[in-house]
Amino acid sequence: MSIKLDPAPGRGEKLLCAVSGGADSMCLLHLLYAEGYNVVVAHFEHGIRGEESLRDAAFVEGWCREHGVPFVLGHGDAPQYASAHGLSLEEAARALRYSFLFKTLQELGAARILTAHNRDDNAETLLFNLTRGSGAAGLSGIPRERGLILRPLLGTGRGEIEAYLRENHVPHVEDSTNESDDYTRNLIRHQIVPLLREINPRFSEAAARTAALLDRDEEFLSGLAADFLTRELKDGSLPLAALNALHPAVASRAVRRLFPGLSMERCEAVLDFCRDSEYGLLQLPGQTLRREQGRLYLTPGEEVRIQTRRLRPGESAELPELGLRVSCALCRYHGEIHDLFKTSYLKYEIVSTGLFLTGRRPGDTIRPKGRGVSKKLSTLFKEACYTRARRDACLILRDENGPLLVRGLAIDERAAPEIGDEAARVSFEAM
Repeated sequence: MSIKLDPAPGRGEKLLCAVSGGADSMCLLHLLYAEGYNVVVAHFEHGIRGEESLRDAAFVEGWCREHGVPFVLGHGDAPQYASAHGLSLEEAARALRYSFLFKTLQELGAARILTAHNRDDNAETLLFNLTRGSGAAGLSGIPRERGLILRPLLGTGRGEIEAYLRENHVPHVEDSTNESDDYTRNLIRHQIVPLLREINPRFSEAAARTAALLDRDEEFLSGLAADFLTRELKDGSLPLAALNALHPAVASRAVRRLFPGLSMERCEAVLDFCRDSEYGLLQLPGQTLRREQGRLYLTPGEEVRIQTRRLRPGESAELPELGLRVSCALCRYHGEIHDLFKTSYLKYEIVSTGLFLTGRRPGDTIRPKGRGVSKKLSTLFKEACYTRARRDACLILRDENGPLLVRGLAIDERAAPEIGDEAARVSFEAM
């Protein structure tokens, strides 16, 4: 029985081969050894099966010693890790194993991690993900390559592996837990797959074709989502209209690229949230989204609370929450142009009765100079396309009758001086 490694690892690379001692991993190890690859064996003992687990470690170490292959052993406590992190025993064992493998890869300076997943494992993974309601990504099965992990036996069936071991007299050990249907994958392997093989004896190959087709579709759709984000994601926000115009298959992938690990339900909640245009917040695990003025912001924006301060002629006030210093000086107004961000001029008779620095307040209105109408500040902000965060950080100069100056936007006509009037020059500078 001849088995081809596909994809074949690089000949000049140091390879870290994960070997449990079972049939699949011993087949992979023997192939690498027989073909002269530079291989180091890594075995991880999960702390699950007691003496049997220690037996497996000793078996793999003994084979490596006999054949002159470097060996690295790792230990873990999968039951304790599962309990501490709310995982199933299978999930915990996998997390610990891959953590060990990547740590060992770095310590040894190896180029790749090789695992012995085969075609039947791939079919079982597809069925397992199907029971969980996975989309194309989950139904694409096990990838042949993912980052530094390579799976050269993924196109090989379990029957071929067993035949190879017999023909080449390669020993292996049996994991007693493989016989128990207490584990989901074993239940699929022992109960479900045999029934499907009664319908199609080549079920594993058919499942592999399905996985390959779905993987191709997933690659295309994910590429469209990536292109959309590259094109539209600006300063941590997305245009809602452009996101809503996407096909749902692309939109959902764009959302999941932004928030990896998001469940289907939460992904749909984000898309529903994006269909409205009014201001709103959506809480995700460790993340708050903000919807405002036609854009989706990936951060909520820092809340700014402006503390009220009195400002008198000849004095200055510091506003660290805005990073501003505001000063007020008496002068004669000669028609200077108001720079509403840097320097403004107010009638002294207005200022002398009391000038206060505040943030916006409910019901605030102003009669902007030269426009002949009164406007609510909320209307003024909307016309200027101010976000909620920018509105909160907008400095208002007011007296007891209401706003006199909205920094950067407008001066009230009652506070605007005429040429020759005594005035107060209000200056804004960064602290």
